[in-house]
Amino acid sequence: MTDAARLRTRHLIVAICCLVPFGLLTLAVGAHWQPLADLDQHLGRWPHQTTLDHPWMRHVAIGISDVFRPLYWLIALLVAAVLLWTRNHRRAAYWLIGVSLATHLLIVGFKYLVDRPRPGWPKVILALGDPSFPSGHAGQIACTASVVIVLTTMLVRRRELRRLIATVAVLVALIVGADRVFLGVHHASDVVAGWLLGVGVAVLGLALFDPAPRSLALTTEPLPAVLAGPGRHLGVILNPSKVDDPGQFRALVGDLAHTSGYERVQWWETTVEDTGYGMAHEAAVSGASLVLAVGGDGTIRAVCEELAGTGIPVGIVPAGTGNLLARNLDIPLYLRAAVDIALNGQDRAIDMVRVSGDNLEDATFLVMAGMGFDAAIMEGVNEDFKAKVGWLAYVWSALKSLMFPAIRLEISVDDGEFTKHRARTIVIGNVGNLQGGMPLLPNAAIDDGQVDVVLLYPRRFLSWLPLAARVLTKNSRNDETITRMTGRTVVVRASADTPRQLDGDIIAAGRELRAECDHGRLLVRVPR
Repeated sequence: MTDAARLRTRHLIVAICCLVPFGLLTLAVGAHWQPLADLDQHLGRWPHQTTLDHPWMRHVAIGISDVFRPLYWLIALLVAAVLLWTRNHRRAAYWLIGVSLATHLLIVGFKYLVDRPRPGWPKVILALGDPSFPSGHAGQIACTASVVIVLTTMLVRRRELRRLIATVAVLVALIVGADRVFLGVHHASDVVAGWLLGVGVAVLGLALFDPAPRSLALTTEPLPAVLAGPGRHLGVILNPSKVDDPGQFRALVGDLAHTSGYERVQWWETTVEDTGYGMAHEAAVSGASLVLAVGGDGTIRAVCEELAGTGIPVGIVPAGTGNLLARNLDIPLYLRAAVDIALNGQDRAIDMVRVSGDNLEDATFLVMAGMGFDAAIMEGVNEDFKAKVGWLAYVWSALKSLMFPAIRLEISVDDGEFTKHRARTIVIGNVGNLQGGMPLLPNAAIDDGQVDVVLLYPRRFLSWLPLAARVLTKNSRNDETITRMTGRTVVVRASADTPRQLDGDIIAAGRELRAECDHGRLLVRVPR
């Protein structure tokens, strides 16, 4: 039995464990089984009386009831489905629409089929006229919580964040269900039945329809390949610190590689001493026809630098915090989809940029190099904090470094005369967009044979606001606040030692950076 088949079986068992008790509750309520009615009276008396005795509890309970109306959350789920569709998670969108509508229709259907009256307490907090069984609030929020947990498992890489979101989703579902009993508008069995139905339908949907994207190998025609045919060899270079469960990730890659026609998968793991150079060399000499680089921008840069000029394509699987190269190549951050594109996408020749300078061995970068404020951001990021909050660590570091001192610079483009400038930061880019799609270098292209340069010089703290507006609106006007240049070679000289970075990795501070574009040096796999 395959892993996918075993997972479907587990989902089916969970769905049965929810829907069978729901069916038994439905039969008991429909038959007016007295022991259940007595238990509902016993369980509901104290919560209802407590809410009556405390006015603030009545306000809170009614507020929760209003916020979590089933129709509101059905609409929210359908809007989420539309957003998933626009982000090309179409199978997830289909699954979400199916389980949310099925849950809503089943709740309404069973309400009028069973036709159970609301609890008959002497004092009523909130009067409702429709049938009581099952609870619509409990059923819809249980379905929503299940959806949130499934999508979080699919799309969120950080284990701690997934656990936090799942815990919050479950707590909200429990609170909303308990609120119905404290308000006295539902029996406890109504709420339990709603929970069972909402979770059962969502999990049954998983058993019947996998919301994860199908492999491109199953949905598109294979592209012609020089090394196509028997014996295709896949090399994978993994930074094990960047995935929560390396064993599970290896199984995922193995399954997708087998589906895509790779007969052999060979693995290497990076170390603190070697971030990928040695492993990439071993992969090349071992005959790999494709190498997957799995990690952050540093790991990917090391693998790409070693394989540049070999003709061996690199599949980029972004598992870091910034992932700027992947973002600019439209490679999804969802690991399964990224692996699928790496295996079945199309090859694209992209530029690399060679750099040198004082206190710096010759190196390359793929995304951006910088001096000043942007390097200070990288330098100021606390690694433990970044591990917990991800890219927000860069935001916090940026806020602390906003008034990095201005630098006196001289710049030469394409061996031209040096021009003098002042700036708080200078960025030499092979791509145009930062996180969030901010177009710092809107005219930059990763395969145009040129690098783009931008200098930013906000004079005061508040000057960052209009400067950010100009960047976001792609205003091309140059002045002393923002200056852009383009060329094949760039030389930057600072008047004093200045922080420097390559693709987000801090290098030794210095006074000079020389950058030269190496056109079409590297083959990478990108979406078709």
